[in-house]
Amino acid sequence: MAVRHHLIERPVEDVWKVFADGWLYSDWVVGTSGSRPRQGTWPEVGSSITYTLGLGRWSMEGTTFVRRCEAPHVLELEADSGWVGTARIALEVRQWGENALVTLDEHPLRGPAGRFHNTAVDALIQLRHRSVLARLAKTVEESPKGTRQAV
Repeated sequence: MAVRHHLIERPVEDVWKVFADGWLYSDWVVGTSGSRPRQGTWPEVGSSITYTLGLGRWSMEGTTFVRRCEAPHVLELEADSGWVGTARIALEVRQWGENALVTLDEHPLRGPAGRFHNTAVDALIQLRHRSVLARLAKTVEESPKGTRQAV
């Protein structure tokens, strides 16, 4: 299973402000850039954002849909990476003293990523999660207001 947690030295509400700002998505999600609104009001269930996925010279558009939202503690997403497939991404934020404990749980769902999911893939996802959670912590901890603008 590709589950990892990280303690962020800010309150739960500050973490949620970053989750709720779709413009900040590409600041903390590794491999994405230029997040922007696609449909609905982020992060309401059914809303989505679009961004660019890049690896070296290769790039494509990706879309993430909100599948479950229970502010300020639960955000479940489905990321669609085109031909690669989709993934379920569950984020849980718990109060931990005066801080927030964020748990990230990601599993491939559809397409080649889902069909060929194995422990080696989980190990790669775990490495990516370290960076995602570190970038999330940096975004939250360095942002006095936690948001730039609403999507």
